Amino acid sequence: MPRSNSWGHPEWRGKPVIVGAQPTQRGVVATANYEARKFGVHSAMPSVTAGRLCREGIFVRPRMDVYRRESEDITEILAASGAFIEQVSIDEAYLDLTSQCQAGDADASLQLALPIARHLQQRIGCERQLTCTVGIGANKLLSKLASDLQKPEGLVLITEQEKVRRLRPLPVGKLYGVGDVTGQILGQAGLRTIGDLRDYQGDLAALVGSSAARLKNFSLGVDDRPLAADTEAKSISCEETFPHDTRDARVLMECLWNQAAEIEAQLHEAKKEASTIQVKVRYFDFTTLTRQTTLAEPMADAKDIYATATAYPLLQRHKLLGRTIRLLGLGVSNLQAPGARQLPLF
Repeated sequence: MPRSNSWGHPEWRGKPVIVGAQPTQRGVVATANYEARKFGVHSAMPSVTAGRLCREGIFVRPRMDVYRRESEDITEILAASGAFIEQVSIDEAYLDLTSQCQAGDADASLQLALPIARHLQQRIGCERQLTCTVGIGANKLLSKLASDLQKPEGLVLITEQEKVRRLRPLPVGKLYGVGDVTGQILGQAGLRTIGDLRDYQGDLAALVGSSAARLKNFSLGVDDRPLAADTEAKSISCEETFPHDTRDARVLMECLWNQAAEIEAQLHEAKKEASTIQVKVRYFDFTTLTRQTTLAEPMADAKDIYATATAYPLLQRHKLLGRTIRLLGLGVSNLQAPGARQLPLF
């Protein structure tokens, strides 16, 4: 969310703020503060719906360049703790403090993480004027669940001794890997809480297949997933929903050029080149098509990405521009360091 003092909007404090398209325009909510969420506003909701639910909401356009810089500054603060870091998204990360927090038993070690977490919260609040929520646990599952218990500025520790009791009343959908479909299947079987899942004596595999053993372990607070050292982005993409459906070639080409320029900036920042270019088109009737091509030579320049997207291999060959368009997107993947391409032997 915007920092009220640095963005010059202290009057927004305590008011519902929604990041995304204006409620009079087509588009979706990127995120919303807790005041807006009280009205039922959430990420990926159409902005029109958000405006209807929260008539006093303050809608602001996303500024991804600002968010990325902020994320980098906060990551530097986290790295100063000496922790091993797995960055999950622009605003979420796991920290492994095992080397700094070793005591006689697991729970004593977890207690040693509390002052480090408080210090990080204070630094982020003082230096970046942002709140953050911290969850502490012996694994990724428990720390994530702990971070969800007291938002927006909580600090919650789930010990090994109390983990089964703390998890028991939580909705089963809180577990990693339980989405809407799996949650519905479990609910139909009467498994609505993590405690229900833990106590279930039936054939769990008949309900969720190969995920059964993992979910059973999760219900016990057991999670052996390691922190991932390779957290580099595998792809970069941009997309835009137009205020009005259009088939104006000038508007569409300008949109693609701006997206190519944004992708070039991100590739330059990541010191990467891309071999695969993808175009995404959503028409007025919500039919969505994606087409991609993989090139012999990787590229990073906006003009090359734009030319590939608009030329014969993609838009022209697949005749994607013959109908009225609602959304247009551009992406790249197969990222690699410059000069990393393997040359042919002959």
